Amino acid sequence: MNFQVSDLKGRNFLELLNNNSNPLKLSTIKGGLWLKYFSHSNFLCIRAAKAIVNHAPIGEYQLKYFPKEEFTCLCGIYPIESRHHILHKCKRFNNYWNPRRNSIGHFSQFLIFNNKAFSFEDSIALSNY
Repeated sequence: MNFQVSDLKGRNFLELLNNNSNPLKLSTIKGGLWLKYFSHSNFLCIRAAKAIVNHAPIGEYQLKYFPKEEFTCLCGIYPIESRHHILHKCKRFNNYWNPRRNSIGHFSQFLIFNNKAFSFEDSIALSNY
């Protein structure tokens, strides 16, 4: 099954591009085209999947499912810790910067260099306890 059909992806699905700047056709057939970018680490693959479907332990998720919990970014300058904020603006995750974070290769590099991004280790939910 391919996920390029927008009806199957949902509105929060992160659109990624391949190395030729074409929309990546995410698929699970034969290991998929995108898993090879994250296959060297299960932890990286899990964080990537959570970020791609926007079910990572970040403020945006907290606000949707646990609206009484904290959802502001720990950097203190953004009211909602969103996926876009983490990828493009958050000062906590600046170990790798490239304006083309919508390409699968750069997205992978971002996750490698920012090993706490989209993880429970950096979750705002855990920072309250």
